[in-house]
Amino acid sequence: MKTLVWVEHEGGQIKDATLATVTAAARLGEVHLLVAGEGVAGVGEAAASIAGVGKVHVADAADYAHALPEAVAPLIVQLMADHDAFLAPATSTGKNIAPRVAALLDVMQVSDILSVEGERRFTRPIYAGNAIATVESTDAKLVVTVRGTAFEKAARSGGSGVVEAVQGPGASADAAFVGAEIAKSERPELTSAKVVVSGGRALGSAEQFHALIDPLADRLGAAIGASRAAVDAGYAPNDYQVGQTGKIVAPELYVAVGISGAIQHLAGMKDAKTIVAINKDEDAPIFQVADIGLVGDLFTVLPELTAKL
Repeated sequence: MKTLVWVEHEGGQIKDATLATVTAAARLGEVHLLVAGEGVAGVGEAAASIAGVGKVHVADAADYAHALPEAVAPLIVQLMADHDAFLAPATSTGKNIAPRVAALLDVMQVSDILSVEGERRFTRPIYAGNAIATVESTDAKLVVTVRGTAFEKAARSGGSGVVEAVQGPGASADAAFVGAEIAKSERPELTSAKVVVSGGRALGSAEQFHALIDPLADRLGAAIGASRAAVDAGYAPNDYQVGQTGKIVAPELYVAVGISGAIQHLAGMKDAKTIVAINKDEDAPIFQVADIGLVGDLFTVLPELTAKL
């Protein structure tokens, strides 16, 4: 089986989610990559060096500069004439592109897979991760999104893929890039950070959220996350949200501060290697998944913890 993997990149760097998707694709068969963008020759060369990659298709044109799905999806469909499966990371971009590809191919998409059980059989979470379903596709072409935290990352070096330039249909008349507001931070990216400190609604305000969470995150070199309740209350921006409707993370250490542990939040972080929960309610559901639990007033505990680190 020939697989085509969408390469997600930014600033000339290939994102970790792509490496995990390559690992999933390798379990299906021969791995080909697609790099689309403007001035992406360097990204194409880097993609060719990823372990296990056989070929890299590079679409270098202004039409693909912002990875608009309306432009990228027809390009992928064109390449799918020679491929059996299309895989994309289950990120915001991947989730934007894959459904359009599935619609154009007239096939069912298999979303957010956790494992590859056979050539057309996968597992995926349902009911906010409380159950795992095994699904099998009978479509002629596969369209799959991959949960990056469920697969090991392929090595960035060791491969010797062939780079091939491709041309697609180009820009779509249905959509145009207007602008983007990109948040810049010196902290690690939330989805790839080894340590994450998350705050919940119990912090009480945006001022207290940052006054208590930021110093602890600085000491640990951690990314900052938040529960949906904290985001909805305006304590933290949307890109901090961890959970079923936010980002899925699986760090080495996850510190949950003032988070009760609603099912939708647990779905986004329960794969962390070590979970530390700080909450004054000893019956909070978060303690059921935590490896280490500290029952106490976060307004007292957090400053003491930060001072001792």
